[in-house]
Amino acid sequence: MNTINTLKKYRPEILGVILCVSLGFLSGYLSQSGDTEWYLSLQKPPFNPPSWIFAPVWTVLYIMMGIALAKLWRDRQQRKLLLSLFAVQLILNLLWTPLFFYFHRIDLALMDISLLWISLAIFLTVALKVRTVYWLFSPYFLWVSFAWVLNYSIYTLNI
Repeated sequence: MNTINTLKKYRPEILGVILCVSLGFLSGYLSQSGDTEWYLSLQKPPFNPPSWIFAPVWTVLYIMMGIALAKLWRDRQQRKLLLSLFAVQLILNLLWTPLFFYFHRIDLALMDISLLWISLAIFLTVALKVRTVYWLFSPYFLWVSFAWVLNYSIYTLNI
């Protein structure tokens, strides 16, 4: 198979990955996330990962989300509910970074990530029959679960 045919065959996956990775990067970039003076001044729990770990983890998760989106898009007539749930979780995901890093609202970020966790639990429940999508989203759900604990800990240590 030549390159053009391969690109055509995987066009939804390529576009899904580009969309998710670009939106995630843009959210972080515009929100000035990372080791800012404000973030470094926060009290953090002992299990807080080093800052360098977040970018590669989120990149992999956004790639997996983009592939899952493509799988849903290919069967969009039967997957309207999952596509809607995908959109909800993506919006909540992208809102967390500016709430936390730009507006310094750890409390609102905690509310947002709580809603994100619930939306992902619903998404995974509905996606049980779409095994590939379910397994692509499972690591994301686990990471958001850890991120919720981390957000909650930072909130309680800094109120």
